[in-house]
Amino acid sequence: MTYNSSSYTTGMDRTARSEEVCLKFPPKVISPGLAALLVQKDKLGKLMDYSGPRLHFQMVVIFVLTQIIHSLLKLLGLPLFISQLLAGILMSPVIFSDEHSLVTISEDSVAVLGSVGALGFMFFMFLSGVKMDLRLTWKSGKLAIAIGLFPVLVSLIFWLMTVKTLHPGGNVFSNKIFHLAVTYSGTSFPVIHSLLSELKILNSELGRLGLSAALIGDMVTLVLTMFSIWVNTGIQKGSKDVLFDVGMAMLYVCILVFVLRPGMKWMVKRTPEAGQIKDTCFYIIILAFMTSPRFTALFRVYFLYGPFIFGLAVPDGPPLGSALVEKLDPVVSGLFMPIFATTCGMRFDLSYFKYSTKYAYHQAVGAVVTLIIKFGVSLLLPLLCKMPTRDSFALAFIMISKGIVEIGSYSIMNDSRIISEDIFAHLTIVIIIVASVVPIAVKKLYDPSKKYLCFQKRTIMNSRFNQELRMIGCVHVPGNVNSIINLLNASCPTRECPIALDVLHLVKLSGQATPLFIAHHKEQKASSNKSYSDNVVVAFKQFERDNLGAVSVNFFTAVSPSNLMYEDTCNLAMDRLTSFIILPFHRRWYSDGSIESEDQTLRSLNFDILERAPCSVGILVEGRRNIKGSNSKDTLSPSNSSSYAIAVIFLGGEDDREALALAKRFSQDESVSLTVIHLKAVDSLEFFLAEDERMLDKEMLKDIKESVPLTYIKEHVKDGPETSTFLRSIVKDYKLIIVGRRYRSEDAITLGLEEWCEFREIGIIGDLLSSSDFFGNFSLLIVQQQRKRNG
Repeated sequence: MTYNSSSYTTGMDRTARSEEVCLKFPPKVISPGLAALLVQKDKLGKLMDYSGPRLHFQMVVIFVLTQIIHSLLKLLGLPLFISQLLAGILMSPVIFSDEHSLVTISEDSVAVLGSVGALGFMFFMFLSGVKMDLRLTWKSGKLAIAIGLFPVLVSLIFWLMTVKTLHPGGNVFSNKIFHLAVTYSGTSFPVIHSLLSELKILNSELGRLGLSAALIGDMVTLVLTMFSIWVNTGIQKGSKDVLFDVGMAMLYVCILVFVLRPGMKWMVKRTPEAGQIKDTCFYIIILAFMTSPRFTALFRVYFLYGPFIFGLAVPDGPPLGSALVEKLDPVVSGLFMPIFATTCGMRFDLSYFKYSTKYAYHQAVGAVVTLIIKFGVSLLLPLLCKMPTRDSFALAFIMISKGIVEIGSYSIMNDSRIISEDIFAHLTIVIIIVASVVPIAVKKLYDPSKKYLCFQKRTIMNSRFNQELRMIGCVHVPGNVNSIINLLNASCPTRECPIALDVLHLVKLSGQATPLFIAHHKEQKASSNKSYSDNVVVAFKQFERDNLGAVSVNFFTAVSPSNLMYEDTCNLAMDRLTSFIILPFHRRWYSDGSIESEDQTLRSLNFDILERAPCSVGILVEGRRNIKGSNSKDTLSPSNSSSYAIAVIFLGGEDDREALALAKRFSQDESVSLTVIHLKAVDSLEFFLAEDERMLDKEMLKDIKESVPLTYIKEHVKDGPETSTFLRSIVKDYKLIIVGRRYRSEDAITLGLEEWCEFREIGIIGDLLSSSDFFGNFSLLIVQQQRKRNG
């Protein structure tokens, strides 16, 4: 079969080429099986004649080669995208000629693999639109708007000036070159979001600013791209065609906004609260997405933006947006996009540089000039706003990042003959360099953990006794609300010793790209129709009213990825000068020792906060429920008893002293009965503790004995098993037990217990008391004093 390819630009002149391609009909899709092929010679060659096995083989080669390359490059801090692109280059004619390659062995082989990758790219653009919340553009700060807008416009103007200087007689608006220029200067929100996620700074201060600026920049790029297409249409066909194209594009947007979006909102309203969207609704939206490229051609919209704009019309977040992302994103990001990135790399050929035109070199120069100007403008704006120099440089690198969207656009332009192979080769080199340098530079320049280096003591011991104690209570599920309230009720707050509580509701980011942090006392109206924390706010408001004057409560909601929630918690602790953070334990038990619920993600979060917290931290292990599925109140609840029996297990060390300081605050009320159980090693085996630590322990014990009424019990034990036996005999007498974490602190008292420790985050004694061997309906609070962290 012979065809003539469409004309494409190799320079400022238009040239046409003709290619001959041989395709076999009917195509061979499914092989007859290994048994039939084994009797034939050249078995592998015969197997590769069938498109099904050939596609599977190509996918295996792509993933294996990508992982091998990434296992080496990740040591240098390079992203997975670079490994995928390099895998494609290695599979291109750079290494193997077509006749010796099992990937590019025939035209239909390349076509099938390319079609799978192109479908993945369409899904990627659709999901990128689903994750974006355009309402946040109106709430972006002035700096974010400036950084999103001016670098794109200024770099575009400099590109036009550069091309005009290099080609005085050329028309920069002809042959879609202006469209190419927009991709040089434009900003891609999905690329920047991927970069920030990979660097784990998505919800840091710099990450939030970068995301807001990227959202603005992406919208500006979209408008400029459509404008460039309309300008090119006007030059080639006239103003009437331009007006018709603009009108059709506006009609397409109106249909999405006023017809399809209300229909999708109707689907959301019919979904029960906290329920899942119906499969029928899901399939309808997927069908609409699959037909969107055809409709974009009908409405004269750039086909890449059809699925993207349709994704923007989908209501973000749960239940619809999150369902689409949760079901499609693993397949798209894990299967389709690696194939697409690799096929983009397969288009690269070093031989193109031998026959590269002067115009292609000028395009490469223009791309580099654009990047430099964009970097300079992105750097100047934050510096003028007094942002730290290192943060400003990091932000400038973030704003010039290039990735899968740009290489995908250039590949489509190359396939459509908008740009020539030599231009594509130059631009691919530019993208590889930028995508490699940017993550390394940002990682070197910006370390969000450094801001947690506190030179000020933020502990309970260093808090004045008659001043309010600033605390943060972290809530993940409804059950955490009662647990924290019951613990605070057990502390019996008074006007003389008040508590300032910041309630932080941590919600997993799902179906959205942009993390949210909502301060409810500042925003009377939520940032959207979604009400993440209504029930939490109601419960703690009632607790505040019940303790009027003794407790003040502020409410915050953080919507962010699970692996980055520690950023929100630690940032809030820094901003609010917090002394103590209460974290729920990741596991809950029934009274018979069986597990009620368990969340390993929550356990990882607790570890991250313990390592980074700028203050003291407590992990609350709830008392076991008496009846499965019951909603009975915790024994700490005031309605259950007029007296609270609290015990502190004291072995010595900074964490145990912090536990004593907390217990001292809890025991100010007459209804609280405090017992300090001091475990000591027999035969004076205290050489594990330094002399200064022993002196501090004695002073702390003396202070609490003189300050509050308590029962002091000193028990001598010789090893871990004897400690376990003693504690098992006394735990039933108390409703709340407070212990220090004492991680990595093993002495004669706990000798032999560390090897049985299952949960390191709550220490040896905490793990022992929370085990199934210790029956009793008591709650457990494990305390870690603020850690000294070196810069």
